Amino acid sequence: MTPPHEKVKTFPQKPGVYLMKDRLGRVIYVGKAVNLRSRAGSYFTSAAATEMRTANLVPEIADIDFLVTDSEVDALLLESRLIKDIQPRFNQELKDDKTFPYLQIRIGEDFPRVEFTRKPESKGVKLYGPFTSAKKLRGTISVLQKIFKFRTCPLDIQEDDERWRWFRPCLLANINQCTAPCNLRISKEEYREDIRRLRMFLDGKKTRLIAELRRDMQAASKELKFEKAARIRDEIHALENLNLRGNLEDHQQPEVFYIDPQKGLRGLKKIFDLPEVPRVIEGVDIAHLQGGETVASLVQFIDGLPFKHGYRRFKIRTVDGVDDFASMREVVSRRLSRLSRDGDAFPDILLIDGGKGQLNAALQAMKAIDIDPPFTISLAKREEEVYVPGQPEPHRLSRHSYALRLLQYVRDESHRFAQAYHHTLRSKSTFE
Repeated sequence: MTPPHEKVKTFPQKPGVYLMKDRLGRVIYVGKAVNLRSRAGSYFTSAAATEMRTANLVPEIADIDFLVTDSEVDALLLESRLIKDIQPRFNQELKDDKTFPYLQIRIGEDFPRVEFTRKPESKGVKLYGPFTSAKKLRGTISVLQKIFKFRTCPLDIQEDDERWRWFRPCLLANINQCTAPCNLRISKEEYREDIRRLRMFLDGKKTRLIAELRRDMQAASKELKFEKAARIRDEIHALENLNLRGNLEDHQQPEVFYIDPQKGLRGLKKIFDLPEVPRVIEGVDIAHLQGGETVASLVQFIDGLPFKHGYRRFKIRTVDGVDDFASMREVVSRRLSRLSRDGDAFPDILLIDGGKGQLNAALQAMKAIDIDPPFTISLAKREEEVYVPGQPEPHRLSRHSYALRLLQYVRDESHRFAQAYHHTLRSKSTFE
């Protein structure tokens, strides 16, 4: 039998998995490689014989074999499956140590999320792993997300909750790496079909998956569903070209700041010491037209999600020229007077776009009409500082705070809505 240190010189320079065996032919270690010849050969150097991590393994290697894969992604997944099935002695510590990373799919959810975890759940999930490299697993999740477009956020999305239709998806939807179930842009059945395909790939059934996709593409084409056929074609192409992805570690995604409504609301209760978790938040913004005409917007969020039926637009009637403070006084006065007159409840939080001056203008309006104000705060854009009545210094919330993200969402939506009204009136004025 050819000695292992000579055998590795014949290995291909391709990605794959190598299996080290003892004198009895038992697999004692499984590893992955981008270049099988180079990686496996590194175990038969003078440095490997003395290095703490490999010193005990090297003397027991009597034979070595390999399995070629199409890409580093395939190698990473195959390595994990073999470790789980064979349980090699020198990989045993990986199998037993729960701090190693896993890929976890929460299959019990309407729209199952895919996540990296070191603390896997025991129920309602499908686990893949453990994996030997956290960075490469994160890179693999990012690469696969570009193909299968699954979600990785922690949102609790339910298909029968219509409020999600008003939710603003994160950046990943805009760059076509997520189908945005958070905005109900995809049905539960279609999304779960994408997850089924992902699981086929993770289970090592890529060849069968591609054959299935080809059949689906041909069927869609015959039915003249050309957009669907093109989408499947792109998925096939991406699967076939995984080997062109480069170093997996380079594919780790930057953090996307998703908004978790419930965590944001609970955060607001805690930060501002509110008696109850707020349910209704209204945001007010002012916009100016060319020529001095001023408009305002009011958006309404219920349970942390936009409620479009509660949106309102205002033309400023009593202010000449550009005066944000006076405009804010008018809008707040008109809104709260109407609610009071109709016997409707005030919002739990009234969010003013601006700094201390805009906040004071809103409070002056409430005093002038003799209304006991709801909890009113303002959010200044430059430093994202939150001003609270009676407190000389603003709150500076963590940039990663769910509470701040929710306030930013309300503020940005009120600004968007005001600008949309602004452009509508400007277009109408130009046409006339």
